[in-house]
Amino acid sequence: MWAGHVLRAALPGTPRGHRAQSALAQLRGVLERELEGIREAGTWKSERVITSRQGPYIHVDGVSGGILNFCANNYLGLSSHPEVIQAGLRALEEFGAGLSSVRFICGTQSIHKNLEAKIARFHQREDAILYPSCFDANAGLFEALLTPEDAVLSDELNHASIIDGIRLCKAHKYRYRHLDMADLEAKLQEAQKHRLRLVATDGAFSMDGDIAPLREICRLASQYGALVFVDECHATGFLGPTGRGTDELLGVMDQVTIINSTLGKALGGASGGYTTGPGPLVSLLRQRARPYLFSNSLPPAVAGCASKALDLLMESNAIIQSMAAKTQRFRGKMEAAGFTILGANHPICPVMLGDARLASRMADDMLKRGIFVIGFSYPVVPKGKARIRVQISALHREEDINRCVQAFVEVGRLHGALP
Repeated sequence: MWAGHVLRAALPGTPRGHRAQSALAQLRGVLERELEGIREAGTWKSERVITSRQGPYIHVDGVSGGILNFCANNYLGLSSHPEVIQAGLRALEEFGAGLSSVRFICGTQSIHKNLEAKIARFHQREDAILYPSCFDANAGLFEALLTPEDAVLSDELNHASIIDGIRLCKAHKYRYRHLDMADLEAKLQEAQKHRLRLVATDGAFSMDGDIAPLREICRLASQYGALVFVDECHATGFLGPTGRGTDELLGVMDQVTIINSTLGKALGGASGGYTTGPGPLVSLLRQRARPYLFSNSLPPAVAGCASKALDLLMESNAIIQSMAAKTQRFRGKMEAAGFTILGANHPICPVMLGDARLASRMADDMLKRGIFVIGFSYPVVPKGKARIRVQISALHREEDINRCVQAFVEVGRLHGALP
């Protein structure tokens, strides 16, 4: 009787049914207005569908022929490396598709422990812990480590995942101006009253391709008794003489306390992230980091691919040198053509255009010329700083780079971005 009464009350035509339909209609109206605002602002982000594996040459749904890909984070070209793929297949055969569980219940396999040990050796740290993504690593770190007695000092242009991770913790929050060491020092002086002080920065900033001044950051941290955290997602595998990252590049590996990074870019390109640093910190994260405790284990095939990618890096730095040379070639030719390119010799090469619609239209016309690039606009970058972000891979050939530059010149002149 009671169940029937509830069912009748929820049916269309009843007051409750009308209220539910009205609420849904209201929601649709709110969402459509929001979406229309995005379209009108010229910041709508369409997703192109790739019908092939990732690489310097791809196939795109609806576009005939092969396309040159210049906007993937596949810096070293390892996402389609035959040895990396074979390592993933072997792990799939040996360890299965997945664990159907979180790590502390029944989701830890030897392949996970071996990869964590290898990551720690690669970064010359005591221990490491795996996450499904580096977004999760950043979401898990600050809340587990910092209390209301502590303080975190964050570069204003840090990645969204760092910002979100910091929001989750109860520490006192200080934001310093981008790469501004005088402002950081002022904030460190102000934060002296707190127990722990943690300076948090990207190593290489993903939108502008600029690199944090880690020598100065570490000097200030030492002077004011602070710890240093670096997100190395856009540095691990290819910055520094042996690809250890910005701390190796700038000679401060022994002064950076905590590193978070990803397996989803240079290290195989699949998925997964990690924290590496002091052993007790990693142990604490295994006990308290919510994304670790409540997320399924990294799939074995992904762990196998990343492990092989690290092996290849530790055997030779030839891929790193190749990518660096091609980055310099692209940057030099684009600047000679009259484009403004941000960043400091990083394979992230932002072609600055300013206007969101211009960036979107130029990217569309580049695709017509067989070049896959994407326009970036607000809210991914600040208003008025729209750009096309080009990313160089070690697998790009010199003729690929020349073709990309030529297409930019043609499209730039077509849209008035070049004289």
